[in-house]
Amino acid sequence: MNHFFKVKSLEEVKSLIKEFSPVGSETIPVCDAFSRILASDLIAPKDMPGFRRATMDGYAVVSSSTFGASESSPAWFDIVGTILMGEIPDFDLAPGQAAKISTGGMLPKGADSVVMVEHTEIVDDFSVEIYKSVAPLQNVIDASEDFAKQDTVLSKGTLIRPQEEGLAAGLGFARIEAYKIPRVGIISTGDEIIPIGEEPAPGKIRDINSYTLAGFIKEARAIPVRYGIVKDDLVALKAAIKKALDETDMVLLSGGSSVGTRDFTIDALSSLPDTKILVHGMSVSPGKPTILAKAGKKPVWGLPGQVVSAMVVLKIVVIPFLNMLKGLEQKDRSIRIPAKLTRNVSSAQGRRDFIRVLLEKKDNQLLAKPVLGKSGLIRTMIHADGLLEIGDHVEGLEKGTLVDIILL
Repeated sequence: MNHFFKVKSLEEVKSLIKEFSPVGSETIPVCDAFSRILASDLIAPKDMPGFRRATMDGYAVVSSSTFGASESSPAWFDIVGTILMGEIPDFDLAPGQAAKISTGGMLPKGADSVVMVEHTEIVDDFSVEIYKSVAPLQNVIDASEDFAKQDTVLSKGTLIRPQEEGLAAGLGFARIEAYKIPRVGIISTGDEIIPIGEEPAPGKIRDINSYTLAGFIKEARAIPVRYGIVKDDLVALKAAIKKALDETDMVLLSGGSSVGTRDFTIDALSSLPDTKILVHGMSVSPGKPTILAKAGKKPVWGLPGQVVSAMVVLKIVVIPFLNMLKGLEQKDRSIRIPAKLTRNVSSAQGRRDFIRVLLEKKDNQLLAKPVLGKSGLIRTMIHADGLLEIGDHVEGLEKGTLVDIILL
């Protein structure tokens, strides 16, 4: 039975992200928040830093008292105190008065700026001359300059990097609400696939895909769960998919996505309850025989058996779906850098081509050198630093064209 739908464009496939929802959330210690995704807005419970603090060693002053001060006409100030880090000043500052202050120190009431120590000269224990005027809040962080009370400091869907982790800690959040880390099931299919510990006989190949796919999943900060190799048997494949769906949040099947009498992926998926096929065929090269199904609320991908095709599809389309499951704010997160093409590259209209390229720097110019080869040759990915994307309606690109390269 021919199950093929009309081949969908890359944009059409990516638009199906809306069919799925992020995984659930959990409360975690902020010390474990790195690389997690925030599941609810983080609201500042108070101003940050909460007080005026000096950003330089020097003298806290009322800025208006310094206006007109210069090397030739210094301003004279009375020293009324010294403020150390962590101290709360027990005095107010009036015009014409100064308080010695360290970086990070809290300004006394009345002070609105700090004169750098380099622009001052001590006259005696009680007096200082200032040789440069300062503006209000110069060399000072105001009480709510970082964040004001009730500000949304981090939005739901934010990736927690070290700086966001530090911000949460600085605001007193010992625990935060984060999306759970998705688990991704990986199933290799095909009678020709054997475990890596076996010696392949003619017509057999070792299981490469489950290892490369698992690596990409780890790189995307998710958890790969490998379910081994399933032969071309409909009952066995259905059982493996059911088990993976019970235990993970997304399932990847490697192989069995092209037309053939021994390919059972579509039949297995179609026979599962509450499952519909969303995509069978995508207008990209490599990677045309790609399947996407929705089993309950979970995405199931049938990836091409060819190792390069499987990796390219995972990189360009599966990872965005995984990011959505993680709760990550939806935007293009691929890193692209400009480079000059070293040779002409042909392309067929009506499909999106992804060409593997090697990046070389020559005469301060970054060059993109196409790595040519069939999609069954893993060496083309080993030698590649990135992917050159050629649009659906472009016949090719000429040597010397400045192109954007998606880093691998």
